[in-house]
Amino acid sequence: MKRMLKTIGLLVLVLVGGVAWLLVVTFVGRRAVVDGQQLGGIRIIADGFSSVAVIPISDRQVALVDAGEDEAGVAILRELSDRRLGPEAVSAILLTHGHPDHIAAIRQFPQAQVMALEAEVPLVEGRTGSRGPVTRLFPVSPTGVRVVRVLRDGDVVRLGRTSVRVYAVPGHTDGSAAYFVDGLLFVGDSADVATDGSLRGSPWIFSDSQTENRASLVRLERRLTADGANVTTIVPAHSGTAEGLAPLSDFARAHEENR
Repeated sequence: MKRMLKTIGLLVLVLVGGVAWLLVVTFVGRRAVVDGQQLGGIRIIADGFSSVAVIPISDRQVALVDAGEDEAGVAILRELSDRRLGPEAVSAILLTHGHPDHIAAIRQFPQAQVMALEAEVPLVEGRTGSRGPVTRLFPVSPTGVRVVRVLRDGDVVRLGRTSVRVYAVPGHTDGSAAYFVDGLLFVGDSADVATDGSLRGSPWIFSDSQTENRASLVRLERRLTADGANVTTIVPAHSGTAEGLAPLSDFARAHEENR
C-alpha cells in the first residue's frame, strides 16, 4: 500500500512539474502589458492576464476589443468611469476569439453590439469547444453571449467616426480575428511580443492548430503589405506591444524560409 501511494505521489509530482514547465515555457519571455498605455486615442487596459482596448468612437460612446477575463468587468468599468461614462457607453465589442478570458465581461454591457467572425460564433456562444491540448478540457456550455453582428474576412466596419478592417487569422481558434484600427493591429492571442521585440505565434498548448496559426500570420503580413496598411503598433492580448509592421514581417520571412 505504501509503495502504491509513493508511486501515485511521484506521478502527481511529475504531472504538476510538467504542467509548470509548460506554463513557464509559454509565458516567460513576453513583454508585459502596460496598463493604461495610450496609443493615439486608444487606451489599453490590463485585466488580469488579458488586456482590453478601449476605442473612442464618439463623444459619448466607445468600442472594446475583447471583454477581458473578469466577469464583473471592474477594470473596464473603472476606465469608463474615468471618462465619465457608464456601461451604456459601450456600443460595440469586437472579439478576437471566444476563449473565456476574452468574453467574460460582455454581460456588463447589454447595449453593446457583439461582433465576431462567422467561424467563431459557436465558440463565443458556447455551442462548441476548442481543440487545443488544454482548451479542449474546457467545459462546453452556453455562455449567455449572443453575437449580434457576424463578420467576414475583409469586412470594413464603421463605428461612428472610426473604421475597422477585419482579417481572419485562424489557428489559435477556427475564427480568430485581427483588427486594424487607426494604425493599430490587434491580434488577440494569435501572436505575442517577446522581451526582445520579436513576434511569436500563439502557444501550442492553447491553440487549435499552431501550424495554421503560423500560416495565417504569414498571410496577414502579405495582405497588410499589399493593402499598404500603415501599421504603427502591433497589439497582442497577453503581452506588450511592438512598433511597426517589421516584427510581423520578420516572423513571416522566417516561417516562409522554414517551409
